[in-house]
Amino acid sequence: MHISERVRELPKQEIAKLIQIAAEEPSVLSLGPGEPDFDLPNPLKTTLAKLAKQPHRNHYGPPQGFLPLREAISRKVRKQNKIRWAKPENVVVTTGSQEAILLASACALDATEGMLLPNPSFLAFLPALELLDIAPNYFPLREESAFEPDPDDVEKAIIPGKTQALLINTPANPTGNVISKKVLEQLADIAIEHDLYIFSDEAYEELVYDDAKHVSAASLNGMADHTVTFQSFSKSHAMAGFRLGYAIVPEELARLMTRIHVYNTIAAPTMSQWLGLAALKLPRKHVEGMRKEYNRRRKVIVPRLNDMGLSTPEPKGAFYSFSNIKPFAKNAHRFAFDLLKKQKVAVVPGSEFGTAGEGYIRCSYATALPIIEKALDRMEKFLKTYKPKGIRKARRLPR
Repeated sequence: MHISERVRELPKQEIAKLIQIAAEEPSVLSLGPGEPDFDLPNPLKTTLAKLAKQPHRNHYGPPQGFLPLREAISRKVRKQNKIRWAKPENVVVTTGSQEAILLASACALDATEGMLLPNPSFLAFLPALELLDIAPNYFPLREESAFEPDPDDVEKAIIPGKTQALLINTPANPTGNVISKKVLEQLADIAIEHDLYIFSDEAYEELVYDDAKHVSAASLNGMADHTVTFQSFSKSHAMAGFRLGYAIVPEELARLMTRIHVYNTIAAPTMSQWLGLAALKLPRKHVEGMRKEYNRRRKVIVPRLNDMGLSTPEPKGAFYSFSNIKPFAKNAHRFAFDLLKKQKVAVVPGSEFGTAGEGYIRCSYATALPIIEKALDRMEKFLKTYKPKGIRKARRLPR
């Protein structure tokens, strides 16, 4: 069987094995989920039942998205995200925000042109580019700066004549960092100076904590023609399975994305679009209730991980912690599989998110607090006697 080179060269990932084992073993406590553990809000369940009884909900929608939904999205981003220039014509509704990234990349960059990616970053960014033969280049995120991008690193990574876009993720998966307005303004200046797009993945925009504030790059001065903003209903409204996202883009790019959407999935699911319209009308208490519960869990998991000797910068957004395991092990995959085998706790190796993620693990607190606490107890027990293969002396917890 002939297999294309682009697929053969996609990065190898172990996360699928971990997910499969966690799903098939009832005794495993998983700190790996990348989606909300909450059920669909009750008002949306009621809406969904009503939609199912209405005629013509089983047909394709328009490739750019139903106009009432695009109007509601444009109102939302003008008010909440301060993207004042957004009109319905700037909105493209997609089958999840990951499809939006794929469509926008296909329209904005040619094969062999380049995009800058943070390292570490969400594990689906790189494959999306490689499927389109877009060349990735990287800038590092460092633990000592709480994984916030350094604009100097970004500027150094630009390849003149080749780099066309910079991808950022705020709040970030896997690190939980929220990029400050000051840094965003510096990145915006770089984008304007070098005539780059900023691709801004904001799927976790509703999940910020403490004094952090989410700022959309598209809201900054001069960025209307330089930003492609990706947002989603998956995390904010616990709608991951409904596969509904959208992009806020310059109008010409919206036309191009709509054009190729026809050749990809045609349109986002019809029922999901109307459910999304209802979601935008929900009282804030539904989103805020989930955010507060994530925050409660965050205040438990982060101090416990630090007390175990796993250095964990305070995540200011999303629902992940990113912990340094280097005092105990050099290889994140080995560590994760040993933890799974010996204590039935599933975490995600940081190396799944890029070379700079080696020596780290990602823990999700998108799971119930009793499970988190039990998993942490098992992790602590594991670390007290953990002896990686090839290391004679076990690393023990500091007193």
